[in-house]
Amino acid sequence: MAERLSAEARGQALGGLPGWTEVQGREAIGKTFVFKDFNEAFGFMTRAALVAEKMDHHPEWRNVYKTVEVALSTHDAGGITALDIELARAMNAIAKLTPG
Repeated sequence: MAERLSAEARGQALGGLPGWTEVQGREAIGKTFVFKDFNEAFGFMTRAALVAEKMDHHPEWRNVYKTVEVALSTHDAGGITALDIELARAMNAIAKLTPG
């Protein structure tokens, strides 16, 4: 099982993750991605889902038209772990590759 990151480690990791912030009221990180249209948002989600499945680490997310809201937390560990940081980095990279 992955180990929870300390508050200091979370802060350092978030410093290198543009757009990601701590979710208020719980130990999770979150980001809202906005794309040109639904097709691009869905494409992002599809690519991110393949990465998440390979990692066996799945996001909490919600999609409305061109907006994808993501929250990451490692439920088994009760908070944020290196897996969440790795998936957040991957999602940022995928978003950069999404046309728009």
